[in-house]
Amino acid sequence: MPDGGTSRVLHVAQPTTEGVARCVVDLVRHQAAQGWDVTVACPPDGDLPAQASAAGAEVLSWPASRAPGPTVPSEAVRLGRLIRTVDPDLVHLHSAKAGLAGRLALRGRVPTVYQPHAWSFLAVRGLVRRASLQWERRALRWTDRVVCVSRAECEDGLRAGLRLEGRTVVVPNGVDTERFTPGDREAARARLGVGPGPLAVCVGRLSRQKGQDVLLEAWPDVRDAVAGVTLALVGDGPDREELSGRAPEDVRFVGRADPLDWYVAADVVVLPSRWEGMALVPLEAAACGRSVVVTDVAGARETIPDDAGSAVVPPEDVTALAAALVPRLANREAADREGERARQHVLRQHDVRRTTGSVLDVYRDVLGARSRRRASRTGGRGSAG
Repeated sequence: MPDGGTSRVLHVAQPTTEGVARCVVDLVRHQAAQGWDVTVACPPDGDLPAQASAAGAEVLSWPASRAPGPTVPSEAVRLGRLIRTVDPDLVHLHSAKAGLAGRLALRGRVPTVYQPHAWSFLAVRGLVRRASLQWERRALRWTDRVVCVSRAECEDGLRAGLRLEGRTVVVPNGVDTERFTPGDREAARARLGVGPGPLAVCVGRLSRQKGQDVLLEAWPDVRDAVAGVTLALVGDGPDREELSGRAPEDVRFVGRADPLDWYVAADVVVLPSRWEGMALVPLEAAACGRSVVVTDVAGARETIPDDAGSAVVPPEDVTALAAALVPRLANREAADREGERARQHVLRQHDVRRTTGSVLDVYRDVLGARSRRRASRTGGRGSAG
């Protein structure tokens, strides 16, 4: 039995690939090893169902679309049924759609932890942004704790007018530093069919958030400055057709794939995001000993400070992005020295065991607070009688 006095946690996630899915699987693995009864509710596609099951969770199918819209009420109803079936002691909601449907279904009846993995209102503008902010403000009443993955993510919420005081805890993302570790670059390239020339790798969903369009705009300057360079985009998403239509021949679209070999094969890993909470990709790449170039969005400077082996450039700044990539692709030895400094930082600050242990501390705090409130109410009624 877990030492916190509870045994059953339900994780709910709509994304089943990339960073959110990897975070959920890491939590499942640790919590199951600590004796918790872990269930995951998620759509049946993608990587998450099989990986969560292998990590020790019971997996329940929760069909849900990524975007908000007319499907939300039915998704909330289906999720409510699953919650009643599982009867969890605590529910951990991951990312925007689970945060929306889950809190509509729960309305605070079960201890609820919400982890935005980047605020939903950062992805939209105008009326939709205002509606998203209004929802987040209202939903806080049904949220025992908000887990932010960076101080900057928490500050973004406060600046947007969310009353997070007393509800928020910062738990930086962590990575499995035994899995993501330096390897043989030439062997990885042979497995992937990549030549010996300079290689930049961008891992992430092909979407506006991740900024691959900005990277493609910067790429001609990089190609002109570094002979024989190649760019690999690892991932899939809604913008694939548009991006592939504008990409030159030296850009390789890999699709969804295990990123490990691509990190090992790379000279530099780049993440040109427009917004994040705290991206996993730079941490995973750094754990593999690779230099990283990231944009100055939430969590970036907390992920790998620039004095610890990274370059941080302004978002959507094509010139700055190219200027950061060129010297790292032109000088592999220097980039590798930077990558080793980045790896040491990740080992000290972002090992997944630190993260998963901190999340269990959050659960114990939430459950303890709920228990104390129940005892206080019961005690009050008893004394009145």
